[in-house]
Amino acid sequence: MNYRQYLTRPLLDENPITVQVLGLCSALAVSRSLRPALIMAASVFCVLVFSNLAVSLLRGVLPRSIRLILEVTIIASAVIVVDETLKAYAPDISQVLSVFVGLIITNCIVLGRAEAFAMRHGPLESVADAVGNGAAYAGILLLVAAIRETLGSGTLLELPILPTTASGGWYPPNEMMLYAPSAFFIIGLLIWGVAAWRHKANRSPHSELETQPAHLKYQETAG
Repeated sequence: MNYRQYLTRPLLDENPITVQVLGLCSALAVSRSLRPALIMAASVFCVLVFSNLAVSLLRGVLPRSIRLILEVTIIASAVIVVDETLKAYAPDISQVLSVFVGLIITNCIVLGRAEAFAMRHGPLESVADAVGNGAAYAGILLLVAAIRETLGSGTLLELPILPTTASGGWYPPNEMMLYAPSAFFIIGLLIWGVAAWRHKANRSPHSELETQPAHLKYQETAG
């Protein structure tokens, strides 16, 4: 697998949220509006890239018996730096995100990529894998946040998008979108849609032909 596949496969075929169903806690909790979701996505992205790179560089000297403890320590160090940076430069967003930045330490995506990939691959491959998974996570999180904020408040990045009835417009905001269950249903629909698309793609005539023995493929193409 080349670097391009490491970057692109997590976007659909191996998406950490819609396919592997990981990292749902933050997707449910911080996707009420786009701005905190954007900061959360950037935080997870930075922690993921740093932890994958660090674990890959140290994989030859990490004792196998305590590797998980050391991986969590590396991830926690990156999370502390991100958390303190947010408190210093974006205190309002840091307060909105609350404990969820600290919970990146236990995010299954971050620890899973460090253990399953970075421990077995070189630094460049590990960074490419981290970038792909971080972008895939960010894409789903930002999509859910954009839908919830637009339908729930009529805004996007706190800028008016739909004229609400409160301001004399035509759109009555759907307050259900501002509660966590709405994120659960949106993510559920995304998981269903991706699963249906993958199932249809796997059953396409081209994919069925590829799985047949060579002599059958030759007969069909020849005929």
